[in-house]
Amino acid sequence: MPLDIAKVRGLFPSLCDGFVHLDGPAGSLVPESVAHAVGATMRRPIGNTGGAFPSSVRAGQLRDAARLAMADLVGGGPEGVVLGPNMTTLTYVLSRALAKTWRMGDEVVVSRLDHDANIRPWVQAAAGAGAGVRWAEIDIETCELPEWQYDELVTDRTRLVAVTAASNAVGTRPDVRAIADRAHAVGALVYVDAVHAAPHIPLDLAELGADFIAVSAYKWCGPHVGAVVAAPAVLDALQPDKLIPSPDRVPDRFETGTPPFELFAGVVAAVEHIAALAGDQPVGGRNHASTGADRRRRILVSMAAVEAYEQQLMTRLDQGLRALPHVTVLGTAARRTPTVSLTVDGRTPRQVTEELARRDICAWDGDYYARELMDALGVSEVGGAVRLGLAHYTAANEVEHVLSVLDDIRP
Repeated sequence: MPLDIAKVRGLFPSLCDGFVHLDGPAGSLVPESVAHAVGATMRRPIGNTGGAFPSSVRAGQLRDAARLAMADLVGGGPEGVVLGPNMTTLTYVLSRALAKTWRMGDEVVVSRLDHDANIRPWVQAAAGAGAGVRWAEIDIETCELPEWQYDELVTDRTRLVAVTAASNAVGTRPDVRAIADRAHAVGALVYVDAVHAAPHIPLDLAELGADFIAVSAYKWCGPHVGAVVAAPAVLDALQPDKLIPSPDRVPDRFETGTPPFELFAGVVAAVEHIAALAGDQPVGGRNHASTGADRRRRILVSMAAVEAYEQQLMTRLDQGLRALPHVTVLGTAARRTPTVSLTVDGRTPRQVTEELARRDICAWDGDYYARELMDALGVSEVGGAVRLGLAHYTAANEVEHVLSVLDDIRP
């Protein structure tokens, strides 16, 4: 089912500001349904969980609904969903818990392609445990992450492999399953950062071969809530640092402090937004909410439509950029999300984004926390690069406008 882009754009009041929003990789726009869900929830009494009174019960229901929604998004189970403020915080929690199981001489494998949130927590945890760190390198011409190098990187000392499902800087989608198979062959766990992949492609935890998969709702039209999804048995083997009175059951023992229950309502609304993008209705009709298998089916249908639509725009954007003699696009990976990093001759990245902003275009400059990647590409010393990120609410005429403006930004 193709996307009805006019209908999709009508769901976003924030598009009325007149700007072209290509800043989605740092946080997407929010549809009215999500804003309404959060606001409506805050107008009702919400207590903390664990009480016998209605507002406490309501809080538990909001948490459980968010866990189920996150599970439906990635093909996991709600009993293995750990909720938290963001992917970075949750990855630190998991890295410290996993490091308790490591010994001197053990190893972890990280990659230069990843966001630092899927690098630094593992590097620091390994240092504390006396474990070694091995690095998977990128091809600096294509920005691919060759999976064959893992034949040597992964050994019988490997305890964890951390890898991204899609680069937040250049969009590269490595062959995660091939990497995961190599890790599992030696008994290592696989931690997949799907934060940037989730807004653009269908996700399936089992298909990827992930033992842990991390996502952040604010990247796919939701509030600032993150999640790590894993099999309950994997979580049960870990003992995170926690307060003595807090629950010891899985997944609760990984969730510290009182959570933002009202934002959990926004998570559910954001997943429902995704599930409805292709116009596929839930079983029972338009007015019936769906969860579990039916919502999972609708998510896969919608995300397939999103991927097809965004790749059409991406093809036009990429070809148009490469036709500009003063613009250099970083990488030529065969499989990418609709995300481009570029440099402009004679201009710093900040000068370019300032000019884009003057022409009503939102875009980021810098390294976007992909520091290892930018260092490898040799652009960190000049301020990184300019990033353009398409989304399912991006219109074709907006792509043309961006190309026209970049054509004007000459050296």
